[in-house]
Amino acid sequence: MKPVKPLLAALLTLCLAMPAAAQTEQRTALSLSSLIGAVLKLPAQLIPKPKPKPAPTVPPPVATQPGPRTLVLYDAPPGQTFTKLGMAYAIMLRNLLGHFDSTVDLVPVQNYAAGQVNNYDATFYLGAYYDNSVPPSFMADVTTTAKTVVWFKYNLWQMAWDPAYNFQGRFGFGFNGLRGLNALPSAANPNPGFFDTITYKSLPFVKYYTYDGSAVAADPDVGIVGITDAAKATTLVPMSNPQTGESAPYVVRSGNFWYVADLPFSYIGPRDRYLVLTDLLHDMLGVNHAESHQAMVRLEDVGALVSVSAMQTLTNYLYQRQIPFSIATIPYYADPLGVYNGNVAQFIPMSQATNLKTSLNYALARGGEVVMHGYTHQYSNMRNKYTGVSGDDYEFWNIVANTPVAEDSMAWAQGRYNAGLLELSSNGYTPTAWETPHYQGSALASKAAAQTFAKTYQRVVYYTADNPNFNAAVGKDFAVGQIFPYPIKKDYYGQRVLPESLGNIEYDISAIDPTSNYNYTWQDIVTNAQYVKTVRDGFASFFFHPFWLEPQLGVPGYADFQSTIQGITNLGFTWTVPSKLN
Repeated sequence: MKPVKPLLAALLTLCLAMPAAAQTEQRTALSLSSLIGAVLKLPAQLIPKPKPKPAPTVPPPVATQPGPRTLVLYDAPPGQTFTKLGMAYAIMLRNLLGHFDSTVDLVPVQNYAAGQVNNYDATFYLGAYYDNSVPPSFMADVTTTAKTVVWFKYNLWQMAWDPAYNFQGRFGFGFNGLRGLNALPSAANPNPGFFDTITYKSLPFVKYYTYDGSAVAADPDVGIVGITDAAKATTLVPMSNPQTGESAPYVVRSGNFWYVADLPFSYIGPRDRYLVLTDLLHDMLGVNHAESHQAMVRLEDVGALVSVSAMQTLTNYLYQRQIPFSIATIPYYADPLGVYNGNVAQFIPMSQATNLKTSLNYALARGGEVVMHGYTHQYSNMRNKYTGVSGDDYEFWNIVANTPVAEDSMAWAQGRYNAGLLELSSNGYTPTAWETPHYQGSALASKAAAQTFAKTYQRVVYYTADNPNFNAAVGKDFAVGQIFPYPIKKDYYGQRVLPESLGNIEYDISAIDPTSNYNYTWQDIVTNAQYVKTVRDGFASFFFHPFWLEPQLGVPGYADFQSTIQGITNLGFTWTVPSKLN
């Protein structure tokens, strides 16, 4: 017998991770050239191709002793539309395991070989596909191995309800069934309840949920288990349904066996139960990092037209507080369509970017350091998808078509990295890390970044193929955006990733720019920091756009920036910068 799938569960198969571009490097498309003053105008031309002469590259990181060896098993039923969905979640888990120097193998569960768990320190099974067949050899090994096994969400009933495995007797808890939404949403009841609140370290981690009157966006399905022998099994983390008042185990441990009631990789956010998993991984792997909480602040999208006054104001404040910081620097300014220059194309190399160099020199003398933020932070002479201007658009992904750019290759991306490095080095600057524009580049661009930069400082979008097909009827690809609460020593693409975990302040200025209609407050950022502190070595990292200090915008940017810094400091975080992180 198998459990009946909960109401609406079939509609929620596409519960993916938070859209990286929408929820991470928030874009505000502003024309600030009129606010900043005159800038150098260059002859109309297309963006110059990277110069062929080599540019200095950042040395690769020093190899470290590998940590635990782990196996990640995931559902990949052949011939299905969602065959690759499990792989997307597996990639996300593999990235987190990179925090622990883990050597990771990703394997479809149907390819499991008997006895394989004993070759690893820990095995994780991601039950993402309802009633996908789990190999009997794996289930038999789970009941006998002394190695750690962590089972997520679906399909536990195949072992728990088969008397051959003596599941309840072995582990001290039973599987009762699945639960999802209480009822279909309606006009009268637009917010039906489910087990949405996970309580951990005295904080409520609430699962994402929206309903627009016709469609549900959520991942409500959970496995309900019950402890039958308290000497064998323990509820480590509870969950509750606020509508019904029910509670149930969210994370259960029985010796070396763990069960997590859902997949914490769907709809992740800065206050989500995803953070609970990132902390518990220390215990699951037996790698207990010491309690340590560091913070980072980055001044974002600093290019040729940056306001010197705004940059100096922010620099002075941080310097007076003895807070080191980084500057996301765009080495080459491009406005190929003349959007901000009276329909006349405008290009500004760093050698002629007076505002930028003045701001950088002032900041670097007062605790700042450069992070390279794209070469031009835009792509070609097209609107991708905004204005085509540096700082506004995507550079390493065609966001309009949702595909890699036409030139996509590791060599093409490397050429742009080298061109940006050359712009910086020829003007006396050395970046301490790389940040992909809008956090989204192709798989090949990320692989090239891993070969060029010792550190990246960002969130990252991951794909289930280097050249993904998101429209295939069978085996379509998926893209997932991931937030990291701590450094990842080596991710799926080989990058060392430093975290940006909190987001950024945004204001609704739709009266000036109709595309900028989103509010995200300093209180939101500080609250996010409170949640990330539940991770024993969690980082509180955010970024801020200097243009929010421009008086013409009519927003309290500077005051809110100060409040953010003070709020994070008051929580006990210690400020650092990429150059200080090994």
